[in-house]
Amino acid sequence: MAGTDEETGGAGRPAGGGADLYALAVELRRMHGEVNRLAHAFAAGQGLHATDVQALGAILDAPEPMTPGRLRERLGLTSGAVTACLDRLERAGHIRRTRDTRDRRVVHLHYTEGGKALARAHFQPLATAAAEARARLTQEEADAALRFLAAMNGEFAQIRGPERRPGAGAAAGPSGGPRGFRGSRASGGRTHPEE
Repeated sequence: MAGTDEETGGAGRPAGGGADLYALAVELRRMHGEVNRLAHAFAAGQGLHATDVQALGAILDAPEPMTPGRLRERLGLTSGAVTACLDRLERAGHIRRTRDTRDRRVVHLHYTEGGKALARAHFQPLATAAAEARARLTQEEADAALRFLAAMNGEFAQIRGPERRPGAGAAAGPSGGPRGFRGSRASGGRTHPEE
């Protein structure tokens, strides 16, 4: 049920403190849209998919060497989709895969210097815009903005769709089990996670 103009501040906007939250949401969507526009252009120019650019960002930002398994979890992809993504990125020269020296079963993903140079060149306008916006803030304002963005990312990381939340009633998939699972003849029709 929609609220009255007095309750929403008109034009669907919440009144009072909610108006600040609405304005913030609008600005976050606008920023996200601009970053996505640049990311999609980079993907198209490199013959990649948008998901491949997300993978590059995850590999670049990881505090320790990224693995295919952690990348799968981070992006919410199947094992097969991650493998296809990594194959494209490796063929295009953006990443390289190495084996862990202590456990050869573990694969580490590294963003190549050539790949980083391509990304830096493409995303330079974004870096310039960020530097210009930062220059208009005091140190205290910049620190507060960074704390806010870190807090938002922390909150977003906690959000799970109903199909991923433990104990939530997931919709049935094609095998009759929860969506995202499939039965196999070898398992006697039991369900197991898609790979």
